[in-house]
Amino acid sequence: MTLQPSSEAGQTLNLPGRAAGTMARRLRGLVRRSELVLIVMAIVLGVAAGLAVALLGTLSSALHVLLFGVGAEHVSGVAKLPRGYAAPIAGGLILGVGAWLWRSRRPTTPVDPIEANALHGGRMSLRDSLWVTAQTLVSNGFGASVGLEGGYAQVGSGFASKLGVLLRLRRNDLRVFVGCGAGAAIGAAFGAPLTGAFYAFELIIGTYTVATVGAVLAASLAGVVTARAVRATTYDLHMPAVGSLHVADYPSMIVLGLVCALLGVTLMRATSLAENLLNTVRAPRPIRPALGGCVMTALALMTPQVLASGHGALGVDIAARLSIWALVLLIALKMLASTVSLGSGFRGGLFFASLFLGALVGKLFATAAEAFAPQLGIDPTICILVGMSSFAVAVIGGPLTMSFLVLETTGDFAVTTVVLAAAIITSIVVRETFGYSFSTWRLHVRGETIRSAIDVGWMRTLTVGRMMRRDPSTIPADASLAELRRRYPLGSTQRVVVVDAEGRYEGMVLTAEAYASADRPEEDAKRTAHDIARWGESPLTPAMNIKQAVAIFDRTESEALAVVEDLVDRKVIGLLTEGYALRRYADELDMARQGLGGDA
Repeated sequence: MTLQPSSEAGQTLNLPGRAAGTMARRLRGLVRRSELVLIVMAIVLGVAAGLAVALLGTLSSALHVLLFGVGAEHVSGVAKLPRGYAAPIAGGLILGVGAWLWRSRRPTTPVDPIEANALHGGRMSLRDSLWVTAQTLVSNGFGASVGLEGGYAQVGSGFASKLGVLLRLRRNDLRVFVGCGAGAAIGAAFGAPLTGAFYAFELIIGTYTVATVGAVLAASLAGVVTARAVRATTYDLHMPAVGSLHVADYPSMIVLGLVCALLGVTLMRATSLAENLLNTVRAPRPIRPALGGCVMTALALMTPQVLASGHGALGVDIAARLSIWALVLLIALKMLASTVSLGSGFRGGLFFASLFLGALVGKLFATAAEAFAPQLGIDPTICILVGMSSFAVAVIGGPLTMSFLVLETTGDFAVTTVVLAAAIITSIVVRETFGYSFSTWRLHVRGETIRSAIDVGWMRTLTVGRMMRRDPSTIPADASLAELRRRYPLGSTQRVVVVDAEGRYEGMVLTAEAYASADRPEEDAKRTAHDIARWGESPLTPAMNIKQAVAIFDRTESEALAVVEDLVDRKVIGLLTEGYALRRYADELDMARQGLGGDA
């Protein structure tokens, strides 16, 4: 006799799964309905991000000690390396071979937080994020001229996205979660909660709203407190005392901001040029990072300040008295090192590297002013702070983020005002002349067109194929107008799609025009549907998004257009009216507006 499990036993076996599912549904409902619960979840994300930052910073420092033999000082802050000049080459080989093996298993490109929030509704792969973080750790730990900030933001936002997907959060809530994770990581890295929060607002979420401020600030503060509690290695910025600030300093600081804008754009374009150069010489991808490591080794022999993000070098150079030519040389070498590192395939961020370069540019500006225009009386510390923020704004973006970093570093509101003024001017100039930050420029090189993290993914998913009507009225191109009127009496349809003998699209006929010549039989007998067909050169395709479709409607001045399977075979598969497309567009915009406002 075969024993069958009773229904009670089956229910007992499924209780843990059902209980977990019920708990997840309740938690999801609470997050959707209660801002307080959302803040509590954001604090959890902040704690996780703070711990991740602490771990990554500790591992990076351990690699520097192991490979380069440095002590408590950072690798870029020593006058001469005890050992490890070949470490960038070894790191490049590890990174190149590892990336080649990874791509053989997962050919898709990892998504960063900005791309995730702009195009994918906040969805990221945690596995890909951990891989990118590991690449960043190897790159920085082996001396490539990149920072850990990219890895910090990637792992924080990747964990947040994973949790949000498990909770099946709405699109806007998931995007806020990603911002919380990235902002908490950056806040923990710099020990600056406002900097982390506005990094999330400006760069990851793309906007500041009352509905998101509580969660993002809570996550950033939790990340900072957690990093401090475990005594994590963070980017501590120590600045000399700031002198008095005068109204006359504003014009000179704005000029400094313009210089930083020019150099920042140069750095971003040079990175792409380095990558194109390696494509030209057709160097195998697995060895490209090692080639970049060879250049890094040569540069490190000149000065170790080009290694890693430059944290140690920043502390040394701010206090040192350097000549104009020494500063010019350091700026050129650090820009070259960052360009080669990223162009050859090392992973990492330019957040701190841009702060370091900006500080050098500001110090150069102050040194030149002291030598050639001492009557201006420009304070070197103010120049360093303005240079740091302006260069970082040019490369990374986020004028408020960088201004709050200065505020939290100095505690001086007066200095922050001039920093903010220069940062805004820098941001405007870069957007007008170049149009991208470093993150969005890298996406642009890959073929994307986004310029910020503002959500445009819904626009790409709202395609013609989803909106079209699949049963358009059709008629052969050689059919007479009398035949057209017989098939489609007045009132039956407003328009008829004209196709040839093989079903290919040739145009569209308005039914009213077909009846216009009905009282002229002799003229009417000679004309066919093809003769009065219009818009034959402007069909839509199912893959077009709403923005592209609306642009074609506007260009053709048509109230409806046929949809063809593709532009080669031109097989008619549907019809889309402008009125319906615009209504759907307006509905989606209204939903996006409600999401930004925190409405259900």
